[in-house]
Amino acid sequence: MGQQSAAGTFVIDPLGRDLPGEAASLRERGPAVLVELPAGVPAWSITRYELLRELLADPRVSKDPRQHWPAWQRGDYHDSWLRSWVGVVNMFSSYGEEHRRLRKLIAPAFTLRRTHAMQPQVEQITNELLDDMAKAPAGEPVDLRSAYSFPLPMRVICELFGIPMEHRPEVARLVERIMATNVTPEEAAETAEGVNAAFSSLVAFKRENPGEDLTSTLIAARDEDGSGLEEQQLLDTLLLVVAAGHETTVNLIGNAVHALLTHPEQLKLVRDGEVPWANVIEETLRWAPSIANLPLRYAVEDIELPEGVTIRKGDAIITSYASSGWDPAKHGETADRFDIRREDTEHLSFGHGVHFCLGAPLARMEAGIALPALFERFPDIHLAVPTEELEHVPSFVAHGFATLPVNLGAPS
Repeated sequence: MGQQSAAGTFVIDPLGRDLPGEAASLRERGPAVLVELPAGVPAWSITRYELLRELLADPRVSKDPRQHWPAWQRGDYHDSWLRSWVGVVNMFSSYGEEHRRLRKLIAPAFTLRRTHAMQPQVEQITNELLDDMAKAPAGEPVDLRSAYSFPLPMRVICELFGIPMEHRPEVARLVERIMATNVTPEEAAETAEGVNAAFSSLVAFKRENPGEDLTSTLIAARDEDGSGLEEQQLLDTLLLVVAAGHETTVNLIGNAVHALLTHPEQLKLVRDGEVPWANVIEETLRWAPSIANLPLRYAVEDIELPEGVTIRKGDAIITSYASSGWDPAKHGETADRFDIRREDTEHLSFGHGVHFCLGAPLARMEAGIALPALFERFPDIHLAVPTEELEHVPSFVAHGFATLPVNLGAPS
């Protein structure tokens, strides 16, 4: 759990070891609480669902540090873990007309039509991974993350963007590194340089070997008249869609499996067809969102909030998706419980407003295939270790399990 600094600021745990406890402590302090993020970054944490929803759609809140965060403009934090989050130039870190322009270039990649067209491929990849898992020696635990929830979305997003097999291990490694929020300046620099090198190599390869993939489409838009994407925007955009398209689904699948295995009565309901798998997915997104806290947004002007709090122009804001999902004012006294029968599963885990996640339909489709297929293939699947022994991803941004050991057969 976070601690109090000498100045009285709430210090966020960079390893995210107790996200629910931290969120509860912040909520007690008010709707917006000044916190200290890793590397000493000051930011406002929004603890209430309704207030966060309002701010996500508020034009007075920007995602562009180059325009609206004085600390970044001064050169602060450029060598920190934030480098790969706010130091990039893509639609994730843009505002206003520039954001609309960049989003318009990417949106065709994630239409419902294209997502539906990916379904047979997702089913094939799912079945191949399940076949591989079935080859594990009887009684030997399988790490569900490395065997299933990690490779499935990585293969899907790599197929979508035409990333060659030989490039995929390095891309996967770099995406994992970006989620770490306790890195040294040297490690942050190594990750940023690795990302640039990996995607520069991909772009060079695709210029020589164009295909029907989306990387080739983006390169063509950039090269034909130069008005689409600048070269660095192209690289940063590829990083965004690959990282976002991967990490959210990895944790969604893993968190849903863990929730069902630790709530067997609810697993029975869904397997008996009394509750649809869609409920499992939405309740997982609310109760255990793949991204707990998303950096960063910035106040374009002073913003007066309830209870006398004012976020000053240029202040940073951390988007606390997990805290909003656990808000009793929204979801009642059972907000901290997993319940697939919950009537109101509304959440903000894919964002809200102009920055709503373009890949949300793809993530939902992947989970909607992966979860029932897993439990159909392995009806006796169960955790291989007590849940208190499971290790979480060491991050206050990503919310998932570093490993998820399971046994695929009936308990002995």
